[in-house]
Amino acid sequence: MANSVLPHDHGNINDLETFSKLLAETDGFDNVSKILAQMVDGTRMRIFWLLCHYEGCVTNISAIMNMSSPAVSHHLRSLKEGGLIQSRRVGKEVYYKAVDTVEAEYLHHMIEDLMEIACPKE
Repeated sequence: MANSVLPHDHGNINDLETFSKLLAETDGFDNVSKILAQMVDGTRMRIFWLLCHYEGCVTNISAIMNMSSPAVSHHLRSLKEGGLIQSRRVGKEVYYKAVDTVEAEYLHHMIEDLMEIACPKE
């Protein structure tokens, strides 16, 4: 940032140059945005959350979610392309579960924490 002074200086940013440099590094923000984009759909979020606790096939996931298999398959494909779930084949059956990564774990906890905040128990 050529000029280190904000148009409206409210006095709460001490090192504007550091913030400008950090915000210019867009790769990290873009990666986080891609992960969070998977959670824009409430159904996809519910399926991801389920797969953090359960490994299942499309038929069983469909029954649990009370959805059609094609609809569940659509969401599973998106979650898999986003790197949040993995699959394994046993004979003709394919089983899905959340990946074992720090990102998936944080996302899982974020969903649970936000649910607790948004829907407090009485």
